[in-house]
Amino acid sequence: MERERTSVRYRTGGEARGRTVRVGLLLFALLTLLSACHYRIPDLSSEGISQKTRDSLTYLYERHYTLGANMEVMADSSVLDLLPIKDKHITLHRGDRVVVAEFAIHPADTVDSVWVKLAHTQEAQGWIREGDLKRSYVPTDGISQAIHLFSHTHVSYFIIVFALFIGVLLFHAFSRERLRLVYFNDIDSVYPLFLCLLTAFSATVYESMQVFAPDMWEHYYYNPTLSPFKVPFVLSVFLLSIWLFLAVFLAVLDDIFRQLSPGAAICYLLGLVSCCIVCYFFFILTVPLYVGYLFLAVFVWLFARKVRRSAAYKYRCGRCGEKLKTTGVCPRCGAVNR
Repeated sequence: MERERTSVRYRTGGEARGRTVRVGLLLFALLTLLSACHYRIPDLSSEGISQKTRDSLTYLYERHYTLGANMEVMADSSVLDLLPIKDKHITLHRGDRVVVAEFAIHPADTVDSVWVKLAHTQEAQGWIREGDLKRSYVPTDGISQAIHLFSHTHVSYFIIVFALFIGVLLFHAFSRERLRLVYFNDIDSVYPLFLCLLTAFSATVYESMQVFAPDMWEHYYYNPTLSPFKVPFVLSVFLLSIWLFLAVFLAVLDDIFRQLSPGAAICYLLGLVSCCIVCYFFFILTVPLYVGYLFLAVFVWLFARKVRRSAAYKYRCGRCGEKLKTTGVCPRCGAVNR
């Protein structure tokens, strides 16, 4: 029987996606290089700056927060001393908001020489040691509270358990029904693996800041921003990776629901989310041991190999859409492409 002949279609997926990834990485690098390399402390010697403003800026770059900063009690309760009166205090409870009103240095205090005056209301004001302030209070900014939620609560442990639970279920289904999973029996797209790589990269940069530049991260914690500009170089890289993650996630959603049925797409998406969570916590735990950087290098090599392999398929069958490296007989439907 003579094989059906059809015209070959150039594959726009592999080359275009590979080119898109390369362009995205290039733009990522350029934006990173254009970003600021450090926090620039303003010139406080200018005569046009009032003493109050000068003091406020000094506190900002020394303490990472300053006069007028709004904070919220995250502990069950917090005690403020009514200095200079001894043994008299007021108690604030979770959710109460305060404003930083004043700083004072007590050299004789062997516990913490820095004291901060907090104002809850005009009548309810008191002093607290800075160490106790940082342990019990969180800035009211939504970004700061999100950082506190994932860094100082048990939410992360529940996320890990959820990811492992979903991963085990999907692996069991995959072994029985050959479901689509990231990297193993993957869809025709480099974006899912790229999303996992971005998660690993973001986790590596985040934990590196925690280990090597804690003061810089603390300053960002009290003065958060979503802009990757006018922040230190490492923070710029981190924020750019977050924005790139969101862009790639949208591309992943488009590829998943275009290539799979709704049910299979949901299963694949759950598996992808589980993989991203596992990648995040894996690199968070391994970066302080320095082996995380080696694993990240291996991850980059795996992604580069997948991109190169995907770019090798330059054509698609004109009948069934199967990927082809060269023109000729389609291994799937038998049509002759030329």
